[in-house]
Amino acid sequence: MDVDLIIESAPKILGGMWLTIQMVTLSLSLGFFCAIGVALVRVSSVTWAVALVRGYVFVMRGTPLLVQLFLIYYGLGQFAWIKDTFLWTFLREPYFCAILAMVINTTAYGSEIIRGGLESVSWGEKEAARAFGMSGFLLFRRIVFPIAFRQALPAYGNEAILMVKATSLASTITMMEMTGIAGEIMSETYKPMEPFIVAGSLYLLINFVLTRVVQGAEYRLMGHLRASQ
Repeated sequence: MDVDLIIESAPKILGGMWLTIQMVTLSLSLGFFCAIGVALVRVSSVTWAVALVRGYVFVMRGTPLLVQLFLIYYGLGQFAWIKDTFLWTFLREPYFCAILAMVINTTAYGSEIIRGGLESVSWGEKEAARAFGMSGFLLFRRIVFPIAFRQALPAYGNEAILMVKATSLASTITMMEMTGIAGEIMSETYKPMEPFIVAGSLYLLINFVLTRVVQGAEYRLMGHLRASQ
């Protein structure tokens, strides 16, 4: 074990942490709102829309994120009509391709988590809200979604952790985040152990902070249950 290489590698790999955090934040934020929309369609009564999003979720959950990333980064450029639109301004850049792949992937997983939360809201709670004159969007905003979010939060926290680790796949399309920098150091020194120990430790640190944030949110949102114990 080359301790000097670990010490030398740490600042370089740490420099890629901001890119990793940025990709995680953007993909989870955009994916969360998209997942809400997809989940609402899944629990709706519009048959054709339900079938459409079910197919989307099936494909996204059934294929590896790496394959999706390659199809977006390497595959979309084969279509001439895409190159003739404003989309090519973004899709020719590996950064936006990585964000797009992670967003559509986490949207599929997140929508199923949120759908489970929505379906866990009991009929009695909805009826009690209606008895107070709530209906439509007000019922959803004040009763259904807060309860569903509390139910879905632990599972969504796991999805967030998986997305942190999934950002390492961006290194396969030339993104110099933590895994990409660690791979570059390995190719220069022919020593894989030291740089990837540093990279793994930094991923562990990010996920440690993330799990504490999720636990704090759970503790805060479940206050009414703690008071009754």
